[in-house]
Amino acid sequence: MRTIRADVTAQLRLLDLQAVDSAIARLGEQRRTLPEQQALDRLTTESAAVTEDLVGAQTRVSDLELDTERAEADLEPVRQRLARNEKRIADGTVDAKSLGSMVEEVAHLRRRIGDLEDVELEVMEAMEQAQSERDAIQARVDALAADIAEATAARDAAVAKLVNEAGYKRTERDRLAPEVPADLLALYTRIAASKGGVGAAELRQRRCTGCQLEVNANELREYASTPPDQVLRCEECGRILVRTAESGL
Repeated sequence: MRTIRADVTAQLRLLDLQAVDSAIARLGEQRRTLPEQQALDRLTTESAAVTEDLVGAQTRVSDLELDTERAEADLEPVRQRLARNEKRIADGTVDAKSLGSMVEEVAHLRRRIGDLEDVELEVMEAMEQAQSERDAIQARVDALAADIAEATAARDAAVAKLVNEAGYKRTERDRLAPEVPADLLALYTRIAASKGGVGAAELRQRRCTGCQLEVNANELREYASTPPDQVLRCEECGRILVRTAESGL
């Protein structure tokens, strides 16, 4: 392993850079797991299901409207025939021989009309119920649309805030990175890529803050005797280990 040297200030700047990179990573994770986005996703899913219900409800209403038209179409010729027969009887234009059969037909037509009107009434009641259900679902669709618009605005505001914060952090990173020697920065970048974004850690109270493992006594003595400008690596996790006043050496 090639020895890298960097003055103490540069190593401390590396810790600052790590803190900024960790903050940027946290902001990215927050953006991926935004509660506002999750709320919007739930509303969108519910809206899709309710919209599908609305299509079904509208189809039922349309079918019942056709049934109503058919019921009325069945009734109309029977009513017309009844009206003609009743008029002929009332006008006295039916001969005595045919009068009896016509009276029977009138009675039959009235019963037939009663049956057809019962059917029509059932269809109309069913349509009224279907229209009520459709209107309730439509109201829910409209309410969800308003909720989605509100949730979208909340999500967009939350994203904008995170993007703004990330922008500040990247500006800070651009300021810090040139203060870290190129070879040390390259090593840090390589380690961070394989260690979950954490390439440098502070040695604090005899513990690596990267892997959180305590350094044994022999390693501590070695670290204490190592020149301050020599870059250390954690024996356990391989991260760059930066000594500070809190290291406990």
